Amino acid sequence: MKYRALATDYDGTIAHDGRVDAGTIAALEHARTAGLRLLLVTGRELSDLANTFDRLDLIDRVVAENGAVLSDPAGGTLRTLAAAPPPGLVDRLTRANVPVSIGHSIIATSEPHEQALREAIRESGADWHLIFNKGSVMALPSGVTKATGMLTALQELHILPEETVGVGDAENDLALLAASGLGVAVANALPSLKQAAALVTAGERGAGVAELIAQMLSGSLARPSAGGH
Repeated sequence: MKYRALATDYDGTIAHDGRVDAGTIAALEHARTAGLRLLLVTGRELSDLANTFDRLDLIDRVVAENGAVLSDPAGGTLRTLAAAPPPGLVDRLTRANVPVSIGHSIIATSEPHEQALREAIRESGADWHLIFNKGSVMALPSGVTKATGMLTALQELHILPEETVGVGDAENDLALLAASGLGVAVANALPSLKQAAALVTAGERGAGVAELIAQMLSGSLARPSAGGH
């Protein structure tokens, strides 16, 4: 079965310090021209991503807020795939002076505030879970992950998960890699993600993704062995 889609994380994967370099953009353009479907799967809020990355025209679907939001850049549509933060949870965080960013669904803060966020979830009775990402902590409804968002995006594109390569660099990409036909870690990825990946690129960040795209287009990308990821 031929790989038809690439699902990539943003920060630390195609982007370095929030920016995507010209070489990586060229690789994405090449992939798009060759017929690969491109999915961007990120923990960022969609508005923040749009202000940072000005080439969303290259992307078939954006999964934002770590699986809670799905956008079609070409169609200008946005779907929320998860519930909004419960007012009781937000109120508790406000009273505790916990600095948070609140999206359509996601509540994000930094690791020093993990315990306060955990306690607010417990006290509010919300069925929410925590997801970590290199010093950041995100709260979302239980069961919402990058994988659930990606699978919904793939359904819209009529592509099977087995036809998809997923690539990332951090803890919150574990679900993405597990749900993909081939899970890949860039060379700068955390050790835990490299261990879970079927393949680790030689290059870091965008260079690694460009390398991966070249292998996908040439047909030289090895499929996982039986029992592997």
